[in-house]
Amino acid sequence: MTLQQQFDDIPGTTLFDAQRSRQGYHLNMFCMSLMKAENRAAFKANEAGFLEQFPLTPAQRDAILKRDWNGMIALGGNIYFLAKLFSTDGLSFQHVAALMTGSTQPEYAQMMLNGGRCADGNRSKSEWQQRG
Repeated sequence: MTLQQQFDDIPGTTLFDAQRSRQGYHLNMFCMSLMKAENRAAFKANEAGFLEQFPLTPAQRDAILKRDWNGMIALGGNIYFLAKLFSTDGLSFQHVAALMTGSTQPEYAQMMLNGGRCADGNRSKSEWQQRG
């Protein structure tokens, strides 16, 4: 099993490698543009129009507009670049992590205070398939 296959087998794990970096380059550069106040204002004024400056794939554009955080990760987005986007929206890492895991921010915070997600049943997708 390759390293990529090993990571793909872990639920909720997306390896940000050279391939994913190339895939998400323009998505991540859009996010980096939000470091400038004038770009944040222009984006908030006309999100779809602002995105036209970047050669994004239709799927990336759609994920950005829908704020599909997991989708952006799958399309090459890096969480540290995506932080520029969710900060533009006034959201915290904790809030977005909760959304990405399908929980509320208070539920996510409590789970983390309790030591994180239980590893039982979350170690391997192939484990799930074997259980049937």
